[in-house]
Amino acid sequence: QVWQIPESGLSQPLTEPVVVLEGHSKRVGIVTWHPTARNVLLSAGCDNVVLIWNVGTAEELYRLDGLHPDLIYSVSWSRDGSRFCTACKDKSVRVIDPRRGTVVAEKERAHEGARPMRAIFLADGKIFTTGFSRMSERQLALWDTENLEEPMGLQELDSSNGALLPFYDPDTNVVYVCGKGDSSIRYFEITEEPPYIHFLNTFTSKEPQRGMGWMPKRGLDVSKCEIARFYKLHERKCEPIIMTVPRK
Repeated sequence: QVWQIPESGLSQPLTEPVVVLEGHSKRVGIVTWHPTARNVLLSAGCDNVVLIWNVGTAEELYRLDGLHPDLIYSVSWSRDGSRFCTACKDKSVRVIDPRRGTVVAEKERAHEGARPMRAIFLADGKIFTTGFSRMSERQLALWDTENLEEPMGLQELDSSNGALLPFYDPDTNVVYVCGKGDSSIRYFEITEEPPYIHFLNTFTSKEPQRGMGWMPKRGLDVSKCEIARFYKLHERKCEPIIMTVPRK
């Protein structure tokens, strides 16, 4: 279901969706808007199928079936929207051309561990992944889509068991990494020079996070030098966490 929030904001609860999209046979776990095309939405479900929709007409544009043998953990569009990458339970990262309906690049066993992993496209076309090693160490990796044989950079963080959720800011080329059950947010700068993934700092709070949301850039208060805002999910509340760059 797709809902339209009024320009003036919510003054009362929404009861009627603008459109209902029906096409998956099982629960849908991922929805993400196309970065450049209006009204184009991607959905991925527990049926291992990826659908691309025209929300304006409720029309199914592309059905990508048979590309994933198992549950899809994450989907991320490239900067121009010509491709997207997926992380799958079979431990593979795939780069997919939706118009052709084909896998154009694939890395099997991107992370050796059995726990969930994530993959996101960066602005320059590289792919950033989080996952687990065979010894259950949490890992970060950076991949060149032209050559997925070996990662450009690989770092091991710790041995916690919460899946790492990456959030990417293309304006600063910073990746924020939040772990489920952690009480911290680590952030890293991605550069063109080795070791490519540079640790910047850690934000730490007292209570662990059950989940984390990410405010789009248009919702930030730039007059207060705000560069990122997270919404940290607690058991009974949602707490905003604001990242700022002080200016003298």
